[in-house]
Amino acid sequence: MGITSSSVRRRRAGSAVAGTVLALLLAAAGTPALAATDGSAGRSRSGAGSEPAHGFEPAHGAGGIPLGISRLAQGPGRDVAITIDDGPDPRWTPQVLKVLRQNHVKATFCMIGTRAQKYPELVREVAAEGHQLCDHSVDHDVTMDHKPVAYQRQQILDGKAMIEKAVPGVAVNYYRAPGGAFTPDSRAIAAASGMRPLGWSVDPKDWSRPGLPAIVAALEGKLPEQPTVLFHDGGGDRSETVAALERYLPWLKGQGYGFTFPARTTP
Repeated sequence: MGITSSSVRRRRAGSAVAGTVLALLLAAAGTPALAATDGSAGRSRSGAGSEPAHGFEPAHGAGGIPLGISRLAQGPGRDVAITIDDGPDPRWTPQVLKVLRQNHVKATFCMIGTRAQKYPELVREVAAEGHQLCDHSVDHDVTMDHKPVAYQRQQILDGKAMIEKAVPGVAVNYYRAPGGAFTPDSRAIAAASGMRPLGWSVDPKDWSRPGLPAIVAALEGKLPEQPTVLFHDGGGDRSETVAALERYLPWLKGQGYGFTFPARTTP
């Protein structure tokens, strides 16, 4: 028997209803929502990579935190968000803090959980100076996007807990995936625990130690609107990073930029 156009319409309508019911049941059960693509830029070593569309999702997590990856500084106009990854480190974090202090700049420190656990006094120092805290997973596994959801959840939530243990009562407001290994599930898990998924828009690749001239050239090129800039205070020799910050922060001020934190919620 042939399939009529009316029977096709009935089947399509039935599928749509079933899909909606399934989504509501998953939400009620507390299953992490799968996020559709957010137009992420191509992945670099520690940036937010692009993701395929994976279907139905709510737009926000707990407390109105968007699931999309934040790449903009808060506030209107010429504002820059400085972010610092891979610490804390007993040699380099104090030097980065000193440069920030000298220039009256507040930054966002994306900390690895095991490093925060090892150096809690540095976590407390960062928080005491008014900087924001960001969860950078338990141990910086850059292959997280190829791991089971349960593993991603453990890396995200345990990393957050390690940072919080060092500074009880201080909020961890962001989650940055190591190596840009975001997935729809990891973004949903972060947002559900009150952390905005955090990317960046300027990457001077200071982690690779390309030399101060190369870092400065990348930083002083044309800046996107309300940029989030990526630096590192851990993972190796960060002398070039410290030198770049010493030059870059006064340069930004001279160009009329102010300093703020990355966007966390939708205006």
